[in-house]
Amino acid sequence: MSLLTKEDLKTLSQQQNGQFVSIYMPTRPAGPETRENPIRLKNLVTTAEINLIKNGMRPPEAKTILEIAQNLVDDYDFWQHQNTGLALFVSSDLFRTYRLPLDFEELVVVGNRFHLKPLVSLLSGDGRFYLLALSQNEVRLFQGTRHTFDEVMLTENVPRSLAEALWYEDPERQQQFHTATATPGQPAGGRPAMFHGHGVGIDDNTAMIRQYFQKLDQGLAELLRDETVPLILAGVDYLFPIYQKANSYPHLVNQGVGGNPENMNREELHRQAWQIIRPHFEQAQKDAFSRYRQLVKTNHTSQDVRKIVPAAHYAQVDTLFVVSGQQRWGSFDPEENRIVLNNEPEPQDEDLLDLAVVQTLLHGGTVYALEPEQMPDSSLLAAIFRFE
Repeated sequence: MSLLTKEDLKTLSQQQNGQFVSIYMPTRPAGPETRENPIRLKNLVTTAEINLIKNGMRPPEAKTILEIAQNLVDDYDFWQHQNTGLALFVSSDLFRTYRLPLDFEELVVVGNRFHLKPLVSLLSGDGRFYLLALSQNEVRLFQGTRHTFDEVMLTENVPRSLAEALWYEDPERQQQFHTATATPGQPAGGRPAMFHGHGVGIDDNTAMIRQYFQKLDQGLAELLRDETVPLILAGVDYLFPIYQKANSYPHLVNQGVGGNPENMNREELHRQAWQIIRPHFEQAQKDAFSRYRQLVKTNHTSQDVRKIVPAAHYAQVDTLFVVSGQQRWGSFDPEENRIVLNNEPEPQDEDLLDLAVVQTLLHGGTVYALEPEQMPDSSLLAAIFRFE
């Protein structure tokens, strides 16, 4: 999968002027149902074109803006590499696609900014984590939730192996080791890398691994900048303290998944990682609910969208609870600090729940996207404000 970051959220949320098309759809990465993917997109693009015209855009201009999305319908290579959900963002100045581990419901939103609330589970503190699978022969990064676990595409700055990291530093030193092959009765990849060369001992091995992890940390620091979710390590036990010393990511979890991750399939890594991180998330959400209940009769909480949206815009929301799969249409004028609510979407309206979510996340708040029955007092939106 491609990593969706808060920097992406910031870029998408700051687009201004014109009409913005947000398309969400479920996709099937394998099997006969994959043939439905391009058909579904074609229908959703047609819906977007109709809505653009309803909003006052001339038909030729609407068709031109959506042409790049329409071209994906017949792009065979594009459909060969899908996840369980696809998000597309289209405007006259920008086109982005994200293949994500979320089973989206079909949705088309056309308005004066992009609609981003369906992405909240990938950007909030509600059950999202990273797992870094470490070995001397391979490094992989996964992004997970309770129900999803997908590999993240690493950038060129992240070394894929100890050999790769050391090659750029000292090609001759890289030749000092080789990876042991499997022996009878032992699976391939089950033995640690063996180091050879005159004067190379345990201390030398540790120094090389530390150097590897320092380069790895430098690459991940760029990839995970502005992230606040937990990072779990998976690897043999002796690698953990070495990586902890090299690590600069402030949300590294002390407990890790033990064992060589090269010998574990994705399902096992996910299962063990979620066992470690589940208590953290469950307790965090319980604490947030408890804090809300304690403050509910004070001026530090609200369920009123008229108060919450401006507060989110001005970085005053600490914790936000929002209902999944519903919208509250209207408009917000930050210059006049004025909210207008409508029962049905009018031209230039936006989903104010979405606006509150995006602004809360951009300003470092925590968002919990919940089912209707989980929301405080059956509300659409509830917030804990920051104390001044």
